[in-house]
Amino acid sequence: MATVSVCQYQPSGFSFENCKRNALLEADCAKFGFNAPAARKTGTTICGIVFKDGVVLGADTRATEGMVVADKNCSKIHYISPNIYCCGAGTAADTEMTTQIISSNLELHSLTTSRLPRVATANRMLKQMLFRYQGYIGAALVLGGVDCTGPHLYSIYPHGSTDKLPYVTMGSGSLAAMAVFEDRFKPDMEEEEAKGLVRDAIAAGIFNDLGSGSNIDLCVITKGKVDYLRPHDVANNKGVRTGSYRYKRGTTGVLTKTVTPLNMEVVEESIHTMDTS
Repeated sequence: MATVSVCQYQPSGFSFENCKRNALLEADCAKFGFNAPAARKTGTTICGIVFKDGVVLGADTRATEGMVVADKNCSKIHYISPNIYCCGAGTAADTEMTTQIISSNLELHSLTTSRLPRVATANRMLKQMLFRYQGYIGAALVLGGVDCTGPHLYSIYPHGSTDKLPYVTMGSGSLAAMAVFEDRFKPDMEEEEAKGLVRDAIAAGIFNDLGSGSNIDLCVITKGKVDYLRPHDVANNKGVRTGSYRYKRGTTGVLTKTVTPLNMEVVEESIHTMDTS
């Protein structure tokens, strides 16, 4: 009997046996006025476009923890392979670890085949991994790179679905960034024009989304070259304090003053070093 249980196939991923139980518990709690905890809201603006010679990826640098800005200079453009990079939105730990795992697997694939991996290969690995976990890995990704077939750009959603488009945005500031792309994007753009467009799209997300902010990072990928600009631009400069918060002595009047003497006994304490010889 033990041999049968050991040899049985153990499926990978999370167990969803308690989904129906959780639904019944939420329904019962709602009857008494209790609400189930909501998912944590995260904030980011990431985007990418395909231009004439390659791909430009962009991201802001604000990392939030609830309503607190945890990191003002967070790197959201992750290395996948020498010709492929990936922007991450969502849970910071999930995006970091997911891209590191795929980067490691692609390095083994590249050593086996003795050539640079294709962007479609990285896209397939990422979507299969995310689909396996049914969205419980909160990683929304923008994957871009240049391989032997040319420049490619993909958007990958936390549940595993993907899109291949000439320009993509993701994150809580994606609507503002997409508005800039819809207005100004055109095929076969020059590199400087593409960098300016991505910069303006990220800036639109920064100034219209509370979860996005600080600096603008860019990553320009062309055939045989990667230019990682960090930071490319500082969108939110720290303002100058105009007022003074120091008040003169006596500004606030003292209504009462009471002095209570403390009866304390002074005890002398001597410390002797233990002899360990």
